[in-house]
Amino acid sequence: MADSKREIERKYEATGDARLPDLTRVAGIAAVDHRGVTELDAVYYDTEDLRLAADSITLRRRTGGADAGWHLKFPVASGIRDEIRAPLSDTLPADLAGLVRSRVRDTALVPVVRLRSARDVHLLNGPDGEPLAELGIDAVRAQRLHGGDRATAWTEIEVELADNGDPAFLDAIERRLRKAGIRPSASHSKLARALAETSQKKKPSPKKRRRETGPPPRTAGDHVLAYVREQITDIVALDPAVRRGLPDSVHRMRVATRRLRSTFRTYRKVLDRTVTDPVGAELKWLAAELGVDRDQEVLDARLRARLDALPRTLVLGPVRARLRIWSTARRSGSRRRTVAVLDGARYLALLGTLHALLADPPLLPAAGGPPTKALTRAAHRNHERLAARIAHALEHPPGPDRDSALHDARKAAKRARYAAESARPALGKPARKSAKRLKAVQSVLGDHQDSVVARDALRTLAVQAHAAGESSFTWGLLYGEEEATAAARERELPGVWARACKAEIRSASGG
Repeated sequence: MADSKREIERKYEATGDARLPDLTRVAGIAAVDHRGVTELDAVYYDTEDLRLAADSITLRRRTGGADAGWHLKFPVASGIRDEIRAPLSDTLPADLAGLVRSRVRDTALVPVVRLRSARDVHLLNGPDGEPLAELGIDAVRAQRLHGGDRATAWTEIEVELADNGDPAFLDAIERRLRKAGIRPSASHSKLARALAETSQKKKPSPKKRRRETGPPPRTAGDHVLAYVREQITDIVALDPAVRRGLPDSVHRMRVATRRLRSTFRTYRKVLDRTVTDPVGAELKWLAAELGVDRDQEVLDARLRARLDALPRTLVLGPVRARLRIWSTARRSGSRRRTVAVLDGARYLALLGTLHALLADPPLLPAAGGPPTKALTRAAHRNHERLAARIAHALEHPPGPDRDSALHDARKAAKRARYAAESARPALGKPARKSAKRLKAVQSVLGDHQDSVVARDALRTLAVQAHAAGESSFTWGLLYGEEEATAAARERELPGVWARACKAEIRSASGG
């Protein structure tokens, strides 16, 4: 079974003329405990085209040291990575294989680099003897195993913060190291340096690197594809977070699938719908599967918040226990189901399709035109669709028909907002302002829909409580509060919508 930790570290060049300074002069360090030299031997794995390295992800099998085993590292921020560890074995553990699946898909992982390091370990201890950080002087020998057979060697200093330590402590150590002439490493990881120094290709010049990144978006197709690429990148990057159960990861991945599907539907004059419609159907399936867990999570939080806000005198019977049992029963196995979906052939095929779509985008002739015209028209069409749905919903008297129509309007509000967001790089402030106002409309309609779902759940809980001989008073009280919330949102909607209309993108100039 894999476990994880947050790794906060910094790397420095260890040149021949720089010596390790007296670190006890750093505030908080009472002693430096020299632990001797440890021999480490690590083989790093990646696809032949180095997809993991492209995203600054490292996967290795390492022997030697106290943490021998498989290590998978995901970047979080500069100098910060999440490390997932699994016990030493001959083959890659299934847990770690799943975490890189969205990147590698069905492509084989092969050994790409072997690093052998002699690590001279120093523990930086506080006044009570507790370790504050570990400093290692690593003499590294790197051997390319795939894509060449070159070798290189270097020495570096690595300082890793102890668990739950204050990152500011590393700033104090760095200041001391800099005074001794020791400078930060140019590479963010040993693997990155090894790949760069053993590559058969020459390092590109700055001009060539600029050409490789491509020109800035100019046409309508450029802008639409940039937004499409952003959503696909998010789906791929969030896959490991969903598998790990990280907070808000399911919601963010679901939003990316919806944004992507909405973009396909909005820009049918830019992207060939005979290609994108089937992809959109698969994205709808994925969003629904992700929603099994997310929708229940949102509902649970809403009902608990409502219950917590009630005076104790109005909570009659075992209300909290019933809510907990009901929620557990509905969520039981939902995360396992989500992971099973991500492990399935259908999802893997979708990832392959998205990759192929970026490699060979199905652009129509209109994609070659200027962005302002195509993007403004698309935003305007979505705005008109939303206007029609809101007007239709408000024609109904309060009740189930109006609830259903407002839910349709909510979906149209999302699509209109995503269209405005995708147009921001080309249209600037008008698109940004429109997206902000449409988000407010979406929030009002979203809270209304959440109240509809909550009332249905509260009615079920009231029926269950009554059948068990418990008081249903509290459930009825909460039901009434949700009714009042829905009515308030309906009264609020016309004003919020009127403000959104003032910010509508009406012309190519954004006027």
